[in-house]
Amino acid sequence: MRRCRAWCGTWWPRWFAVADAELALIALGANLADPPAAVRAAATRLAELGELAARSSIYRTDPVGGPSGQPPYLNAVVALRPSSGLVTCSELLAQLHRIEVEFGRVRRVRWEARVLDLDLLAFGDRVEEVPGLTVPHPRILERPFVLVPLVEVAPSWRHPRSGERAADALARLDASGVRRSGVSWIPR
Repeated sequence: MRRCRAWCGTWWPRWFAVADAELALIALGANLADPPAAVRAAATRLAELGELAARSSIYRTDPVGGPSGQPPYLNAVVALRPSSGLVTCSELLAQLHRIEVEFGRVRRVRWEARVLDLDLLAFGDRVEEVPGLTVPHPRILERPFVLVPLVEVAPSWRHPRSGERAADALARLDASGVRRSGVSWIPR
């Protein structure tokens, strides 16, 4: 059986993160205050919304867009099997925004530095476009800092509209600015 490293140093079958059509893929990012603590605590909070099926490594990336002078980000992706109470993209996104606010996130300037950023990348094979919400995330196939950890947790993921594999999109991009951070999910 082929395997990949996806959860706190534990080996999981590669199919585990992609076999369930109801998995939500969520990007985590932080570059203010204590980013390692924020990413770890956010994963703990996300686990309260359902079952965390997989976590990527935590990566360090340079800021993309937004105001200049921002510190580097820590980025990761988790695969979440939401609880039965979170059946729509809108319900799940509302919970992600609530968690961001609990961490002190204030939305003022697009792509500004932040204590915590949670993006709903995909939710199963759903395609949804309503004001304030597009699933899959509209820039999912353009961002190496999202695709590197996404491919780690869901190596066979395909965009439900275009059919393009995340791994193929990543191969077209320059991912040299996405580096494993050495930050562990478990504080040392």
